[in-house]
Amino acid sequence: MKPERDAFGQALMHYLGGRDTQYAIERDDGYLDILETGKYFTGYDEWPAHEREAMKHVWGRVLDVGCGAGRHALYLQGLGHDVLGTDVSPLAVEVCRKRELERAEAVPLERISPELGTFDTVLMMGNNFGLFGSPGKARALLRRLGRVTSAKAVIVASSNDVYRTSNPVHLRYQERNRGRGRMSGQIRMRVRFRQYATAWYDYLMVSRGEMEKLLEGTGWGAERFIESEGSTYVAVIGKDLGPSSPTP
Repeated sequence: MKPERDAFGQALMHYLGGRDTQYAIERDDGYLDILETGKYFTGYDEWPAHEREAMKHVWGRVLDVGCGAGRHALYLQGLGHDVLGTDVSPLAVEVCRKRELERAEAVPLERISPELGTFDTVLMMGNNFGLFGSPGKARALLRRLGRVTSAKAVIVASSNDVYRTSNPVHLRYQERNRGRGRMSGQIRMRVRFRQYATAWYDYLMVSRGEMEKLLEGTGWGAERFIESEGSTYVAVIGKDLGPSSPTP
């Protein structure tokens, strides 16, 4: 990714340099969501309760997919875990290294391979289940993750239940998606920061039931869901589970 396309990484780098910054998520219907960059630099005590609870399910060697500024990876490294942080943003990876994450690589999810090693936990926090992009891509990438993980590995991933909204703009977008044969939470979006903008890409947000459906036939199954005070939740996903319902 060229620096002029790395809008997210540019925002992180500006914040690391002492400049308080915001960045924007632009949806393909023109909707803009303005977000604070500083949240990617928060420490464990500042995290919401569901994120702190999610860390209890991490074990062994960790692959942090979409590591951003490395807040989860650095916390787990401090606990003694062997952590590899990966991100599509080269500047985000540079930020992680500057913050003393020992291992960080600019590798997109689609290129995760056994060459990186074998992992016991795949971490996908910050709604990063969305990086799977689409139902078909999700199933293919879940099988890929199966090949780079140990027999008792878990995926600890957060998502956002888009159905838990009354915002008419979001509801119209969901209806439009369904009319086009897409999932309600299949967002076409890009990141913008100052003069920088990423390419457009798909980001997949799912309900708990939709996630369970996507996991079918991939070698993974939901073990439990960790709830938040809002629409975000964390799923603990294990290997080789049957069709039983997840533990609440």
